[in-house]
Amino acid sequence: MTDFTHLHLHTEYSLLDGACRIGEVVSRAKELGQKSIAITDHGVLYGAVAFYKECKSQGVKPIIGCEVYVAPRTRYDKVHGLDSDRYHLILLCKNETGYQNLLKLVSSAWVDGFYTKPRVDRDILEKYSEGLIALSGCLFGEVSQKILSRNFDDAKETARWYRETFGDGNYYLEVQNHGMVEEKEVLDSVIRISRELNIPIVATNDVHYCEKQDADIQRVLIAVQTNKVVGDDNALEFTSDEFYLKSGDEMLEAFSDYPEAIENTNVIADKCNFDFEFGVTKLPLFDAPIDDHKLYLKQECVNGLNKHFTVVPENYLKRLEYELSVIDEMGFNDYFLIVADFIRFAKSKGIPVGPGRGSAAGSLAAYALGITGIDPIENRLLFERFLNPERVSMPDIDIDFCYERRGEVIDYVTEKYGKNRVAQIVTFGTLQAKAAVRDVARALGLPYSTGDIVAKQLSREFPDIKTALQKNPELKSLYDSDDNIKKLIDTAMRVEGMPRHASTHAAGVVITREDVSSYVPLAKNGEQTVTQFTMTEIEQLGLLKMDFLGLRTLTVISDAEKEVKKTEPDFDISKIPLDYPEVFTQMTRGNTSGVFQCESAGMTNLIVNMRPEKFSDIAVAIALYRPGPMFFIDSYLINRKHPENIHYRTPQLKDILDETNGCMVYQEQVMQVFRTLAGYSYGRADVVRRAMSKKKRDVMENERNIFINGLTDENGNIVIEGCVRRGIDESVADAIFSDMISFASYGFNKSHTAAYGLIAYQTAYLKVKYPKAFMAAILTSVIGEEGKTVGYIEECERLKIKVLPPHVNRSNARFSVIGDDIAFSLLSIKNLGRALIDKIEKERNLNGNFTSFWDFCKRISGNELNRRALECLIKAGALDGLGLNRKEMLLNMETTLAAANKENSLYEGGQLDMFSAFGGEEFTSAPDFTRCDELPKNELLYFEKEVAGMYFTGHPLEAYRSISEAVNSPKTSTLYELVETGKENEIDEKQVNFLCVVTSIKKKVTKKDDIMAFCNVEDVYGSIELIAFPKILAMYGNLLNIGSIILVQGRISVKDEEIKLLAETITKAPEKVEDIPQKLIKTSVNNAHSNSQDENKKPSTENEKKKKGIFLRIDSENSVLVEKTKNLISIFEGDTPVFIYRNDLKKYDFLGVEYLTSINEPMIKELKIMYGDDNVAVRN
Repeated sequence: MTDFTHLHLHTEYSLLDGACRIGEVVSRAKELGQKSIAITDHGVLYGAVAFYKECKSQGVKPIIGCEVYVAPRTRYDKVHGLDSDRYHLILLCKNETGYQNLLKLVSSAWVDGFYTKPRVDRDILEKYSEGLIALSGCLFGEVSQKILSRNFDDAKETARWYRETFGDGNYYLEVQNHGMVEEKEVLDSVIRISRELNIPIVATNDVHYCEKQDADIQRVLIAVQTNKVVGDDNALEFTSDEFYLKSGDEMLEAFSDYPEAIENTNVIADKCNFDFEFGVTKLPLFDAPIDDHKLYLKQECVNGLNKHFTVVPENYLKRLEYELSVIDEMGFNDYFLIVADFIRFAKSKGIPVGPGRGSAAGSLAAYALGITGIDPIENRLLFERFLNPERVSMPDIDIDFCYERRGEVIDYVTEKYGKNRVAQIVTFGTLQAKAAVRDVARALGLPYSTGDIVAKQLSREFPDIKTALQKNPELKSLYDSDDNIKKLIDTAMRVEGMPRHASTHAAGVVITREDVSSYVPLAKNGEQTVTQFTMTEIEQLGLLKMDFLGLRTLTVISDAEKEVKKTEPDFDISKIPLDYPEVFTQMTRGNTSGVFQCESAGMTNLIVNMRPEKFSDIAVAIALYRPGPMFFIDSYLINRKHPENIHYRTPQLKDILDETNGCMVYQEQVMQVFRTLAGYSYGRADVVRRAMSKKKRDVMENERNIFINGLTDENGNIVIEGCVRRGIDESVADAIFSDMISFASYGFNKSHTAAYGLIAYQTAYLKVKYPKAFMAAILTSVIGEEGKTVGYIEECERLKIKVLPPHVNRSNARFSVIGDDIAFSLLSIKNLGRALIDKIEKERNLNGNFTSFWDFCKRISGNELNRRALECLIKAGALDGLGLNRKEMLLNMETTLAAANKENSLYEGGQLDMFSAFGGEEFTSAPDFTRCDELPKNELLYFEKEVAGMYFTGHPLEAYRSISEAVNSPKTSTLYELVETGKENEIDEKQVNFLCVVTSIKKKVTKKDDIMAFCNVEDVYGSIELIAFPKILAMYGNLLNIGSIILVQGRISVKDEEIKLLAETITKAPEKVEDIPQKLIKTSVNNAHSNSQDENKKPSTENEKKKKGIFLRIDSENSVLVEKTKNLISIFEGDTPVFIYRNDLKKYDFLGVEYLTSINEPMIKELKIMYGDDNVAVRN
């Protein structure tokens, strides 16, 4: 076996070019007996850390490098044609200096030299050459290109320059043999230069995929990248299948005449000895007023506690002392000071800051510094869950800010620490299952419909394509019956999960002591400078990573608080009582619209069943309503209702699990069990909890024995007592440990739920106590989201709050409280700029309401008020009651605006005063208006919808409510909620009757010169796209007019979370229920069961086969089991009916419309536990 090292290799991070998954290529190198391997992605170091760690884990030596692009002139020259080409050059790190220089080169290539590709130049290569080994590159290298251009002397001088730049022994002439004619042309000249200049040669294979048969996968990736079809004449493809990870023997055979080229790969590998440094904290310097940062942190914390207490309790001081000692020992004093500083800045500027998120709320020091707003002692939160002295890692304090002003905090940090020391963080979009199928189908030249059919079989319940193929019989049938689909799926599985593109993390920011490029490589995403390493990798390298998250709800709370302060100046949301009874009453009634994290139908059902009585109940609900803990919801609710039936395996568990009704809900409870029952430290308990959550079986089994029997050191001293020493039976301890293993992967962070539970409570409190202020704030937060705006206005109606139509005499930019009502926002009207709205508000406040259409135009005319803005104000009804109806204002708009602009220009020039002084004509009277009757009602409504996204003076479908109910027209809001919650399979391809009004029509000519139509149609809950294919359009096109009210029979199609209705028949909407054809009544996605038969009778075999639903079987009446079933399925709202078949009566019972549910794996699994596997059947 020939010893060989691959030094030119492209992983999956040569985006949509390299097809080598990092894990696979390292495994393959090891399999081939190769002791070392390099990564040299195109222009980036995206994969360097992951590659390094994978190599280390497999015992292969990693070599960190990059194939950089070299500009033909300078990296600053960016002239089309002259600078469009670039050369390739391989750079490999010999040591830490080399790595630092490679960071500078790669970063500058992006920040300074980007022109179609990131480019370095000779100037910067000379500056940062130390510690690097350079290889001349592939056929696109500068030496090879000059040889191919028949310019040997230039090629030789180029090689001489690179050798002098990098030094003897650090520059190699690269030779390759992929069977390409050009490589043979280059080879002789390269050997000649090598001999004449005494520059060694090195053999490489330009590796883009692991094995030879993977060449097709790489071609597909290139086709996806270039939007071409594999095999097209103009497709960018390799002309050979030799770009794979070859064995040493294969490489020796390819270069049998040059064995030194093979040996030199190992010489280079021996020279390259760079290692990343993980786990060593590299915090930026914090400028404190005193040199002793430990003392300063303590002073700040004590000062903070003094603000919360008249006399700080002793247990708080002890806890603070302990936390500060851990923080200091772990070297994180500055970390806390840095975070406290920018939070203090935010609060000083009135920027809303959240009470905390994640485990940070468990820290008393964070609470004292104002970083969090939750008292960890009062809420029984654990510091070790946040910062564990027995598991050294960076603390992770993620902060929620007002989403509108988050940028101000980032700007403050950038200014304080320096622009070059702050950067945002990269993240990668990957080829997810559906996208992979669609991209691959296009790359293979398959019809769009083929990719669409397959993609629609990949629902969210399947984590990947392979699982879907195993569990979805329809997909398996397609796979087995169609060779094209088989190839499509096989190829999509090979590329699924690969990174597709780089983007910017929504919240992540890194702050460094020196320039960021001294620690990590930089890139550009648009105008943003970002790191090339991900958030996780930045943390592993010991850098300070912060999440500056934008949370809309904080803005809602802040806006509502400001409104309340207009009448209650001392109101402070942070000081509201957490036991206000009406909050819990309203939530128990299901009035959760607008309440943070409690709005979904499933969450509302949980809260209604729970009947919360205190703040902590809301936090529990947030923790429970997630895929894993949903298994425990039923037990939790039953225990809550019947606490007398709660059974604890040992009495010591009662104090730990009492707050959650005997169920483990929080990760902290696992830690408390270890500490209380077995005597663990909280630090070790957290380490074990993490091992459990990651299912590390060897660790868990070793820990099981320690938990039960304890642990002693080599001298026999007891380190951990264990359960048995504490009087707990061995079998009981074993059972408790098993319980914790099954729970650990589902458990939720109590600190996080406490913080988010507080936000939920605050929103609920504001809604109950100050409903107008709260609803105005939440409506403002969804400006531009028509569906949500309509939903919250409906909630206002329920609360008996009137939302007044927009009007220039009362409306502001935001939704605002006017007496007992809320005024609609002017910012919600199209084409109204903020400057115009500000001018309207300012003029109204200074000089009073506008008295007429002319008065408004005269006072507001100017650059801000153009024809389009005025037209939108008229159409929205915002100028109603000012003397003219809307049609009259539209007719007179241009002349009035011109007259107003003319008068204002005379005022500005002083001419109007001069004319008046000499008895000239007055210009202050209104022009003569053309008068006419108002527009028809339907046109008024259409215009309102057009410019404001909703109707103000009625709704076109108001008179058709009974028709809509009779045909079970689905609510658009329900359809979108199903898609948003991952339940699109419940509606995709379903037949529906949809009563709607047409709001827009767009026609398109197909490839066959036929015409089809894309219409926007809506019900009272929102809008949806209606597609009428050519045949349908030909038959029913006369009914598709803007404003027409129609009844559509069709099929719902869900693609990439977009909902479309494919029309099959279209009729004019019936005006009376009796006019509805019988076949249209009660046949909709909302109607989950047939009304053509008595549901209390057992259906015929044929009907049963057709019926959709969940079927449960019991031998005889079991009211407890049925009640338990109802509690469980009510959590998952949907349109799937549930039937219970009783063997003794030989009949099915339909549970009822109120228990329509959605099919999901956790619920079905729980039902099978309750009924037994053979007694649960699901039919989609």
